[in-house]
Amino acid sequence: MLDRPLVAGVVNVTPDSFSDGGRTLEPGAAIAHAQRLVDEGADLIDIGAESSRPGAAVAVMPEEEWHRLLPVLKALRDLPVPISVDTVKAEVMRRAIAEGASMVNDINALRAPGALEAVAASDAGVCLMHMQGKPRTMQHEPRYCDVVAEVRAFLAERVAAAEARGIARERIVIDPGFGFGKTVAHNFELLRHLDRFAEMGLPVMAGWSRKSTLGAVTGRGAGERLAASIAAALLAVQRGATIVRVHDVAATRDAFAVLAAMDGHGGRGKP
Repeated sequence: MLDRPLVAGVVNVTPDSFSDGGRTLEPGAAIAHAQRLVDEGADLIDIGAESSRPGAAVAVMPEEEWHRLLPVLKALRDLPVPISVDTVKAEVMRRAIAEGASMVNDINALRAPGALEAVAASDAGVCLMHMQGKPRTMQHEPRYCDVVAEVRAFLAERVAAAEARGIARERIVIDPGFGFGKTVAHNFELLRHLDRFAEMGLPVMAGWSRKSTLGAVTGRGAGERLAASIAAALLAVQRGATIVRVHDVAATRDAFAVLAAMDGHGGRGKP
């Protein structure tokens, strides 16, 4: 297991991201943003070229997704931190791994045809996420009898499927999928019991950054949710998250330095 929480910096190579509205769609902007996140202390860069925001209606074809990703991946091959590619498509997974991606971050948990095989044929890591429904409809009245138990059971099944296909357990990260087919109450119930996922013995990724649940409890727009995002990241780590996926790397790292100092591990700056 990891000895400190890791920060994954988000780079959206999309025209319709909920968080940045396409500001890093062009390769040059995406590359510069990734480098800036590394300078701010990102341990991992997570690049996505298809929006998975609630209500996303139009699927991006594999060739278009790859057209967006390729120049960014090529330019970032020599980054000092690993690259993760956020995709659900087996073809894109294979190409991204061949271009140097160290991890696949799949909101569909390798359920697409060929996805298990694409990852199994490599030595790349994989993040298996829970999502109820599809991005276009996932926020239309999501329902659970017991959200924690159901999400945990789903992830356990997907981990077993990955292991059965030859993906070593040491390569697997799990993500309960905050905001992916969950109400505000569901999201906080999952956060409250995140230790139940940590008990599975795998690294847990938590993605709360700028999400609509934070807007629901603060009344703030996506660009005004920094404080709420940091609070959620700290709560997630305190409950067992080992990786947080964020837009604001420097601020999150500062918050973690304070948390580490409280735990007696010191900070990153001067005494």
